[in-house]
Amino acid sequence: MNGPWWYSWGGLNHSMFLVINHAGNGWLWNHLALWGTAAGDHTLFPIYAALTLALALKRPHWLAAQAVLVFLVGYVIDWGIVSSIKPWLDFPRPPRALGEGAVHVLGRTEYFHSFPSGHTAFAFLLMASLLPGAHWTLKVVLVLFALWVGWSRLAVGAHFPADVLGGALIGVFSAWLAAQALRLAGYAQVKR
Repeated sequence: MNGPWWYSWGGLNHSMFLVINHAGNGWLWNHLALWGTAAGDHTLFPIYAALTLALALKRPHWLAAQAVLVFLVGYVIDWGIVSSIKPWLDFPRPPRALGEGAVHVLGRTEYFHSFPSGHTAFAFLLMASLLPGAHWTLKVVLVLFALWVGWSRLAVGAHFPADVLGGALIGVFSAWLAAQALRLAGYAQVKR
């Protein structure tokens, strides 16, 4: 597979994708992949923002309001980074890089702007923003959610593992950067 060394991993990026993408096929597997992709869609940001704010206000011992503020600010950072990198690098998605016959595609076939995975970046931003100070049950749900969304992007044939890893790192970095910016602006710091 073509691409810089940090992306191709000496062919491992390609090989890992094929293993995960072809690991299963059936009603439950396919629907878990499609639902994970749907759940990680950044266009759901207003819904996630409203739900997390409502939870923080109703159950502050489960979720700190400052963590929701980190998520809101982090979303702007995350969106800015992802939307800048995707067209600049313009790496091909698996169906274009490997050929449509080699990829198990679920849903709409996508061909361009593979790196990074925006769905994964959004899911890991949500996780990293809300984890500090959250109730342990919510922490487990957030980690499982982020991992589910990342896996789903491979399972539906939309991204390579490097795309998912890049998205995860961008999501976590965006949450960290938002927390630092809010701390410098004088807002109460969430326990990290």
